[in-house]
Amino acid sequence: MINVLFTGTAVVLLCFAAYWVRGRGGHRPTGTWAMAALLTSFALAFASYAPAVERAVESVVPHVARLLSNTFTLTAATAVLAFLFQLNLDRERADRQIRLRVIALAVSVTGMTAFFVAEQLTGRNPVLYACYVLIYISYLGLTAKDFLLQTWAHSKRSTRRSQRWGLRTTSVGCGFALLYAAYKLFALISIGLGLGLVPDHARCSSPLTPFRCAFSVTAPAVAVLLITVGLTLPALLWPLSRLRRRRWERNSFTALEPLWREVTSAVPEVVLDPGTPEVDAHDVDFHLHRRVIEINDCVLALRPYRRTAVRDAAAAEAARRGTAKTPQGEAEVEAAVIAAAVAAKRTGLPREGDEAPPAAGTRSRKGDLPAETAWLLLVAAAYTRHPAPETAEEASPNDPTPRTAEAAARPGRTGASPTHPTPENAKATSPSHPTPGSAATTPPTHPAPKNAGAAS
Repeated sequence: MINVLFTGTAVVLLCFAAYWVRGRGGHRPTGTWAMAALLTSFALAFASYAPAVERAVESVVPHVARLLSNTFTLTAATAVLAFLFQLNLDRERADRQIRLRVIALAVSVTGMTAFFVAEQLTGRNPVLYACYVLIYISYLGLTAKDFLLQTWAHSKRSTRRSQRWGLRTTSVGCGFALLYAAYKLFALISIGLGLGLVPDHARCSSPLTPFRCAFSVTAPAVAVLLITVGLTLPALLWPLSRLRRRRWERNSFTALEPLWREVTSAVPEVVLDPGTPEVDAHDVDFHLHRRVIEINDCVLALRPYRRTAVRDAAAAEAARRGTAKTPQGEAEVEAAVIAAAVAAKRTGLPREGDEAPPAAGTRSRKGDLPAETAWLLLVAAAYTRHPAPETAEEASPNDPTPRTAEAAARPGRTGASPTHPTPENAKATSPSHPTPGSAATTPPTHPAPKNAGAAS
């Protein structure tokens, strides 16, 4: 089982290394070669832990598998720091820090090799072995500590979720590396004092038996896996996150079209490019951004037509349905206000009464594209249910009879083109489209019917 575990992990790590260095048709990202060195070193370290590989190399040089695995582990730890230096420092400082770490690595490996050779020549002297372990755990512990602090600090500042969780996973892996270093320090003290608390040179039959193998074998293995997954996770999830983002942009762009058509039919001058052809799949983010801007510009242009009476009626209806002071309820109120403003704009005359303030939460809402799009999607959904008031006089502040949002707005066509207004009576209320029987909604500049005074 251990052979399968360690050799399989080594193969997976080599595949990750190949993924990082493979050409992607453009410039390789910063830290590519450091990451490839890290993954390759971890792969070689895992391979040296496999009993089959260990027996093969030790048939040539006794006990050399330990030196090889420890050397590859320290090399991987150095590559980790080199990767972070290239990401966080300017090139000159990063190169200087990497050179210092490589020199420290070379000195450490040379010292370990010297003590290993001396130990073999003197019949496995415990003091020489203790010196070997001291060099190893000192370099590994300091490197793991620096790496843990840097990754955890960067995880707090990261804005991408995949990167944040990847760095935190890496930090947990560094914790397991420190646990392994602490075990080695405990073993060193036991050897130095001759306590015999840790059996020396006993082989592990499984990752957890005997118990010391949980610290000497499993802890470094888990550390390597977590560090590898944490550093590779953002690169693997980035294509998936981009796919999700594009799908969200495409769906949002489509869902906002009915609202966009309604408001731009009343304020067509805000459309940046009326003759734009079909949206390119690679530019959906640009077109979504533009659609959100155009809707917001229309809302601003319709401010003189926003009426408090409509807002109060819609708020009362939202309270009756139990959606008051919720995002959905606020969106329903805003949709009713916009619908009434669009219809009033089409009459050519502002409606009477006080101007309604902006929607609740406008100042506190983030001004980025996701936040604005999420809000407008709620408004668009509510707008399809209550698109426009029936006449210009409905919900007027001069009308003493309270009205609900349904009374102030009735279902109509959504998604109509700018040349075909959504409200069904728009032509009847428009001075440029008079129809028989519509005199009651005709602006005052047109002659009123004889019974207009009675109906007034």
